[in-house]
Amino acid sequence: MPRGNGKAEVEEQHLDAEHELPAAEETESDERVSAERAAERVSEVEKLRAERDALLDRLARMQAEFDNARKRAAREQQEFREYALADAIKSLIPVLDSFDRALESSPEKSEFHMGVELIHKQLQDALAKLGVRPVSAKGELFDPRFHQAIETVETSEADDQHVVEELQRGYKLKDRLLRPAMVKVARNPKH
Repeated sequence: MPRGNGKAEVEEQHLDAEHELPAAEETESDERVSAERAAERVSEVEKLRAERDALLDRLARMQAEFDNARKRAAREQQEFREYALADAIKSLIPVLDSFDRALESSPEKSEFHMGVELIHKQLQDALAKLGVRPVSAKGELFDPRFHQAIETVETSEADDQHVVEELQRGYKLKDRLLRPAMVKVARNPKH
């Protein structure tokens, strides 16, 4: 006697037919399709890697530009802080000149004269703390960056192109020239 029902056996055979391996020709075409897909994936991966490398390079350049801009801004801010007093100091330089002239015109050593000397010294010290320095001139080689020649004097007592006399003192704020020294420059006569 047959076991179970005949319909179940037919369905079982039908299921086995669906689960059978495809024919050899279909396997080769599937392998070809798989190889093409793998090649496409490799190509896509290479494109993504190239894009990633380009983006990383762009990011590195942008970071460098940002860092340079930040450093430049910090440097400009520092320079501004260092030289913000330049205009105020320029307005005080004529006061120093007046003190110098007053002290030169009064050779006596009275209490008043000594008081003026003390105030002059205090002003010089305060400006020195801010970075103000006088430009050395007398006896120095004439330098157009720091000296302004008012007159040339023919003399053999000083070396050629050296400062003979300082008419007005020059000043620098740290490395920046505030005012050049007005000077007379020696010119040796030709023998």
